[in-house]
Amino acid sequence: MAHGPATEWKEDKSVSYKTKLGFVMIAIFAIVYAIFILICVISPKTMANSVGSLNVAVAYGFGIIVLAIIQALIYNFFCSRKEHEYEKVDSGKGDDS
Repeated sequence: MAHGPATEWKEDKSVSYKTKLGFVMIAIFAIVYAIFILICVISPKTMANSVGSLNVAVAYGFGIIVLAIIQALIYNFFCSRKEHEYEKVDSGKGDDS
């Protein structure tokens, strides 16, 4: 028993926007992560310094994780907004609404 798709998939016109945004965000993340790695390699003693009750390595590591989550939320927000813009244009509403 072959079943068809559960939903109708339309062409995603926001692919280029999503790709550019993704490249920018991964570049930002890569720079932050590369700085983390460079500090670890060049000056391990710096990573051992205390920041509150944690050392710099742990605090920076948690910061990297938080950055990734924030970037994911930002990416989702802007990509969803762009998709809705194209849906409005396709449905004939445009900017005149």
